[in-house]
Amino acid sequence: MLILRCPAQLQLLEETLRKSLPTTLPVLGTVMTVARGNPASHEVLVDSWPNFSIVLTRLRPEDHRDPRDHYTNQLSVFYRDKGALQALLEGTEAVTRERAFQILGMQDGLDQAVQEVARARGLKVE
Repeated sequence: MLILRCPAQLQLLEETLRKSLPTTLPVLGTVMTVARGNPASHEVLVDSWPNFSIVLTRLRPEDHRDPRDHYTNQLSVFYRDKGALQALLEGTEAVTRERAFQILGMQDGLDQAVQEVARARGLKVE
């Protein structure tokens, strides 16, 4: 996963996400915040640039204070391809299993994908 920090990249991503409202809403707010100074210490990750399949927003890992606090460890996701979501949940370091977290998204299939990956790993999902 690539972390977007360049203002031009964040602006282009914001414009792209606006075209897919309302499904992009969970990530769009964070992208806008990061592009405008990032007072909340978040980061924006994509699987590739500029032709991304998935966008993930999260608090910077160094700012996590309590690994059990799933409210602080909140992730937001928008994906164009369910395979990209599956790959994100199964094999990247972007979603760590050392911390409790909650994942927000507005697309069909998100809950099912999370449940499948959790079941395969023997994890409990609430």
